[in-house]
Amino acid sequence: MHEVTSAEFHDQADLPDWRVLLGRIEAAFRAGSFSDASAFVVRVAAAADAADHHPDIDVRYPGVVHVTLVTHATSSLTERDVELAGTISGLAAEAGLVSEPLPSLRVEIAIDAMDIEAVYPFWAAVLAYEAKDWGTPDDAAWVLEDPRRVGPALWFQQMDAPRPQRNRIHLDVTVPDEVAEDRVAAAIAAGGRLVSDARARAFWILADPEGNEACVCTWQDR
Repeated sequence: MHEVTSAEFHDQADLPDWRVLLGRIEAAFRAGSFSDASAFVVRVAAAADAADHHPDIDVRYPGVVHVTLVTHATSSLTERDVELAGTISGLAAEAGLVSEPLPSLRVEIAIDAMDIEAVYPFWAAVLAYEAKDWGTPDDAAWVLEDPRRVGPALWFQQMDAPRPQRNRIHLDVTVPDEVAEDRVAAAIAAGGRLVSDARARAFWILADPEGNEACVCTWQDR
């Protein structure tokens, strides 16, 4: 099963409905009614069963269908996701649904900690989240994910010194790369400030007027 990197998908896949977010591809389609959206989901489910490869699907009033694809067996993007994405886009076009890819986003919560091993079990227990393998044995990351794939993931960042004066929880907001700079500009216009763009386009660090931080992230430059 061939894995597909974010850059490969962006450069090679002719799938304008889809965006790469945190190792997944996501698309949103607007139907004329809630019943039309539900009928589209039935068609997608049949195609997924035929391919023996299944997306996560969310339907919201008045008729928006959000689809996420990742290969669950490998927790990565593969050629099977690309193939099914093409099928789903074709079904959407046949049904007259309108593609709305740019509102897609995925949120992570980052917790800075001096002793990650001490705080990690608390968050796993209180949220009923599960550990996720991430990184290499020499560069392992501490990540917790919702087993229902609904809530935002938590990841833990090692602090090198106590920072009692600083908020130690921040949000990572991952968006399609072409909307990232507009999102940063909107946050600044709303009273925020740019803390750092040293790692842009991977992420921009922002803060609200009281110093609480959020990062706007994309798949680029990682």
